[in-house]
Amino acid sequence: MTQSRNSRDARQPALLAARYDDRTETTDELAALAETAGYRVVDELTQTRPEDSSYQFGRGKAEELARRVAESGVETVLVDNPLSPQQVYNLEALAPDGTRFVDRHRLVLDIFAERAATKEAKLQVCLAELRYELPRVRQEIRLETEAANERRTVEGMNEKEHRRVLDLRERIQRVEAELDALGSVGESRRDRHREAGRDLVALAGYTNAGKSTLLRRLADDLDVAGEGEPVHPDEATTARAADRLFETLDTTTRRVSTEGRQLLVTDTVGFIRDLPPWLVDAFESTLSAAYHADVVLLVVDASDPPAEIESKVDTCREVLDGRTDGTIVPVVNKVDRCSADEVEAARAAVAEFDADPVAVSATEGTGTDDLLARVGSAIPTAEATVDVPNTGETQALLAWAHDHGTVADVDYSRGDAERVTVHFEGRPGVVERFLSKAETLD
Repeated sequence: MTQSRNSRDARQPALLAARYDDRTETTDELAALAETAGYRVVDELTQTRPEDSSYQFGRGKAEELARRVAESGVETVLVDNPLSPQQVYNLEALAPDGTRFVDRHRLVLDIFAERAATKEAKLQVCLAELRYELPRVRQEIRLETEAANERRTVEGMNEKEHRRVLDLRERIQRVEAELDALGSVGESRRDRHREAGRDLVALAGYTNAGKSTLLRRLADDLDVAGEGEPVHPDEATTARAADRLFETLDTTTRRVSTEGRQLLVTDTVGFIRDLPPWLVDAFESTLSAAYHADVVLLVVDASDPPAEIESKVDTCREVLDGRTDGTIVPVVNKVDRCSADEVEAARAAVAEFDADPVAVSATEGTGTDDLLARVGSAIPTAEATVDVPNTGETQALLAWAHDHGTVADVDYSRGDAERVTVHFEGRPGVVERFLSKAETLD
């Protein structure tokens, strides 16, 4: 039986290599990515210096890397930096034949490709891979032919080379068109939810911050340990929670009820540092759940060291800044693992988003009532009081109001009960419709 690429990779040893500008950086995240992708790390090499255009590393360190590869017998080197085709070519020339150099972006794409389950997620991964390949194909063409002195026709390429680039561009356009169509469906779905009185909340944050566990804690039909069944057809059937990077790639939506309001809470793909703009843009469709939510819960792992929290918050800001329509509410998670001082340090790291972040433990349930109260105060809300005849039509209006918002008070005590006073709260657009319906009753 032929082994799949996944099973083969699961047993494959790898060597980690990283060049950093700052001595404080570590390979911890690269190692976690490697583990998530199914690699077994056997050695690592790091260097602190400016980037070398030929090798990414200095020439001497690149030669040391090649020796380490030969000594360890590994066939894959995972590099915590983006590599140009020229750098890959030069590194491969130093290393034993058959050595693969996989840069950080390619490694993340490989993980995404394995985790994508829905059509939308698979299209987004495809778009990201095509955008990753396009500049590399162009540069590879230049490297392969610059010494051939061949006649060039289109943008410095011959016809065959131009065809390769044009094919990639056409494929990108086709995938973008499919994603745009799905995006229109998503926008229509959001409009329908809001017209029905549902408020949209998104969980966002660095990967492995505990978003999926928090969703399980908040959801009406799930608990943290077990599974549940969806109540609304737009809700996904599971909300997996695991201590792995990018456990969530496809968005997962669950219903959460609080003080008479219906929330649809969506768990989104986790962020990671040094995501290039083309990769963020490729996942526009998935990230739109955060961009267009009424409230974004920015989840932070309080158990991380303060400097790491600040770095991760910076990454989240880069992805979300200027793109979100709703209010960002920072959530300091995993407080059960922290001292009081550590929790305060985490709260201070996210204070730029909100002066009073909410501290929770998704695993133990601590602080979730405060979190839901904060969400309730942040979602768009209007209210209205009407005095209407006590008729069958009014009872139908009350039933509609209960389905679409919060009926805060119903008073039948006026006069001989021929009239009813109703106080209604809900989304501004829903309250406007409530008032319009009430006007037709007199």
